[in-house]
Amino acid sequence: MPVINFSYKDIDEALGQKIPKNELIDMLPMIGSDIEDYDDENLKVEFFPNRPDHYSVEGITRTLKGMLGIEEGMPIYETSPSGTTMTVDPELKVIRPYTSCCIVEGVNIDDEKLVQLMDFQEDLHWVIGRDRKKVAIGIHNLDVLKPPFSYMAADPDSESFLALEMTEPQSLRQILENHKKGRKYAHLIEKFDKYPLIKDSEGNILSMPPIINGDLTKLSTETRNVFIDVTGTDERAVNHALNIIATSFAEAGGKIKTVKVIYGDREVETPDLTPKEFYVSVKNAQKRIGEKLTAPEVVRMLKRVRLHAEAESDDKIRVLVPAYRIDVLHEVDLIENIAIGYGFRDIGSELPDIATIAYEDKTRFFENRIREVMTGMGFNEVMSLMLTNEEHHYYDMRLPEDDRVMVAQPISQDRTMIRKSLLNGLMEFLEDNKHEELPQKIFEVGDVVYMDGETETHTKIVKKLAGAVVHSTANFTEIKSITDAMIQNLGLKMEIEPLEHPSFIGGRCAGIKGIKETSNDSESGKQEVQIMGFFGELHPEVITNFEMEYPVVAFEVEFKGI
Repeated sequence: MPVINFSYKDIDEALGQKIPKNELIDMLPMIGSDIEDYDDENLKVEFFPNRPDHYSVEGITRTLKGMLGIEEGMPIYETSPSGTTMTVDPELKVIRPYTSCCIVEGVNIDDEKLVQLMDFQEDLHWVIGRDRKKVAIGIHNLDVLKPPFSYMAADPDSESFLALEMTEPQSLRQILENHKKGRKYAHLIEKFDKYPLIKDSEGNILSMPPIINGDLTKLSTETRNVFIDVTGTDERAVNHALNIIATSFAEAGGKIKTVKVIYGDREVETPDLTPKEFYVSVKNAQKRIGEKLTAPEVVRMLKRVRLHAEAESDDKIRVLVPAYRIDVLHEVDLIENIAIGYGFRDIGSELPDIATIAYEDKTRFFENRIREVMTGMGFNEVMSLMLTNEEHHYYDMRLPEDDRVMVAQPISQDRTMIRKSLLNGLMEFLEDNKHEELPQKIFEVGDVVYMDGETETHTKIVKKLAGAVVHSTANFTEIKSITDAMIQNLGLKMEIEPLEHPSFIGGRCAGIKGIKETSNDSESGKQEVQIMGFFGELHPEVITNFEMEYPVVAFEVEFKGI
C-alpha cells in the first residue's frame, strides 16, 4: 500500500491551525491509515488502496477538517470553462482510447510540494492506474504551452522530443529502448504500430503516454498554472484519477478550469465533479454498527466525514458523495463512514448472552493439513484476491469463455468477475516476481465460485488447491512427483488418466479423479473427501501471456465433502 511522507508543519499549514502531535497520531488510524513511523518533525503513514484521495497532504487534511469540526459537509469546488480543447485521434481507439484533462490556475509549488506531487502522481499510477496500464497522469507547466491540444497516434520513428531526464531529443521508439521509464513500460505500447502522443497547437510535445513527459513542460517552483492530462484504457478510471488530483490542487488554492475533450462521435467536458446520490437507512446503520442512532445523528456523522446528508424521514437519509470519493459504491460503504464519523473507539462492546466453547472449524482443520503438506515440500503460500478479470482468467490461460459471476459495479477493470480457478492468480504472482531468484514454488488454498442453476442462489462455492513451479528445467515428471507426494501425504489414493486442457501442452497434462480420503477429525470422527483435478506443463502461449521466460508446471485440485 502507498506510504505518504509529510511533516506536522504541512498538516498545520493545510488545516490553518496547529494540531497537537499526539492528537494527530491518535486520529489518523481512525480515518483508515496505518502509521509506519514518526519523529518530532515528520510522519510516515500508509493508507489503504480504497482511499486514493488520501494520497496527498491536501486530501488528508480535507478529511481531518471534518473530524476536527473545522469544515463539515461535502466540499464544493467551483469550475469554469477554459475554452481549451483536447482532440482525440480515432486511431487511438485500439491503443489507449480515453483521456480527461483540466487546467488549474494559481498553484504554488515549492521544492517540498514538488516532491510530494510526484509521489502523489506515482501512487495514483499504482492504485488506480495498475502501474500505468489502465491510467497514466501527466502534469505540465501550462505557461510554456499554447492550446488547443491534440492526443494523437504517432509514428514511433518520425516523431522525436526531449524527454525528462534525457540530454538530447530521441524518437519515440528510441525512448522505449534507452530511457529507464521507456524500458520499464515499453510493454504497454510497443506491440502497436503507432504510439500515443500529446501536442499543443504549435507542435510542442507534452508527453508520450503512458511512458514519459517532455522536458519542456516539467514543473518548477516558478510554475503557477498547470495542465493535467490523464490517459488510459478505462474511461471511468481515467475520470476518477483526474477528479482526485484536480480537487487536491483546489484544496491548495488552485482554480479548476474544464477542458473539452473531442472524440470522433462525442464531446465531453472534464473534469465532471457532479456528486453521486445514495440513500442509507438509519435502521441498517444501527444494526451494523450496534449503536442506537437517530436520523439527525447520522446526518451529523456523515457531514463529519465530508459528505452531504439530509434526512428525508426518520429512517431514510439522502447522501451526496463528492466525485473524488471513488470508494463509495453501496449503502454499506456509507454505514462504514457513519461508523468513522461516530468514532470506532466510541462503539461499545459486549459479551454474547450465551456461553460458547470454541473448536477448530472442520474445513479449516483440513486446510491446515494441506498447508502443512505443501510447506513441507518447500512451497510458499500466496493469497490472491477472489476477484479477477476475463483477460487473465480466460484469454491469458487459453480458456473458452463460459458462465461466471460478474461484479455489477467493479471499481477496477482488473476485478470484474469472481474467480473460477486459482491458477491464473498464481501466474499473476509469478509474473510480478519474475525478477526474484529461481526456482519459485508457490501454492494457494482458496474458494472459487461457479454458476449453478440447480441451487436457489445459482452459485456454488468450491474449495481448491493449486500449486506452480517455475525454473529452467521444470517438466511433467517433476509436477507429477509433486502431485503424487501431496496426495499420498494427505492419505489419499488416486487415479490418473490422460487429459487435454487448453492451458497445458498437449500430451503433457493428466487428470486426477475418483479420489477419496479418510481423515481423522477430533470432533466429527471420520470424514470422507473426494478430490478431482489435473496437473501438467503449462502451454508456452500461457507462459508468454504472463511475460514469463521459463517453463512453468502446475496442478489444481478440487475438494468435495469437506
